[in-house]
Amino acid sequence: MAAGMGSRYGGLKQLDGLGPNGETIMDYSIYDAIRAGFGKIVWVIRKDFEEQFRTQILSKYEGKVACELCFQALDALPAGFKCPEGRVKPWGTNHAVLMGKDVIKEPFCVINCDDFYGRDAFASIGKYLSELPAGTKNKYAMVGFRVCNTLSENGSVARGICSTNEKNHLTDVVERTEILRVDGKICYKEGDGWVEIPENSPVSMNMWGFTPDYFDYSEEYFKEFLSDPKNMENPKAEFFIPLMVNKLINEGTATVEVLDTTSKWFGVTYAADRHDTVARIKSLIDAGEYPEKLW
Repeated sequence: MAAGMGSRYGGLKQLDGLGPNGETIMDYSIYDAIRAGFGKIVWVIRKDFEEQFRTQILSKYEGKVACELCFQALDALPAGFKCPEGRVKPWGTNHAVLMGKDVIKEPFCVINCDDFYGRDAFASIGKYLSELPAGTKNKYAMVGFRVCNTLSENGSVARGICSTNEKNHLTDVVERTEILRVDGKICYKEGDGWVEIPENSPVSMNMWGFTPDYFDYSEEYFKEFLSDPKNMENPKAEFFIPLMVNKLINEGTATVEVLDTTSKWFGVTYAADRHDTVARIKSLIDAGEYPEKLW
């Protein structure tokens, strides 16, 4: 998913060259995905930067991996629904996933293009998806990062706080849009106060594993979402992946296995994160995790 504006970062962070040869964070994700066994990359972007994206991103993958491009637009809605006048905010992450319905016919992984997930995370989700029997439905997965490994030193972050059962299946995921350290403790904002959470609490970084049946559920539930007046009247209402996942697990339709990882997330939520991200990528190259020139 690469359609976000990057408002807190102040630009199109998906296209920002952070590696020694201008590599973007998504270049490292794609490199990790390919070596984990993934065979096709589908990008969901905004139409207005298609030309720049094709020139700067798609061109480097020609002959290396199958590629598809999809577009997230405010008016990409089911029949009978119309985008409210004045809305400028995208419809959310699960709407972005829906844009790939016509080109994704196999088990797939969903990621954000501006998050650095790490080699182990891709290997874990790739193994899970590759071992699903043909025709499997309703068995999904999520890579659960430890919240202490996903913070920014430059401000709050948004994370899906997860709960699991004895089978390590997801029982609930709640999107918290403000998480940071307060007096040395990790907390999320609730109302006017802060709620502490344990350091190793699993959180969603939007690294999900689905099978194509997920699209049908999403399409139907999106109609319900849009039929609710409070969502249509709220210019900031979003159709998040956790909203869809919670519905499926709560009604017993699907299970979501939480795949643990000790990988340390990093990214560029804020412009001030850029310097640290460049340094961390260099340290991974120096350690032999990645070649200096990816492509």
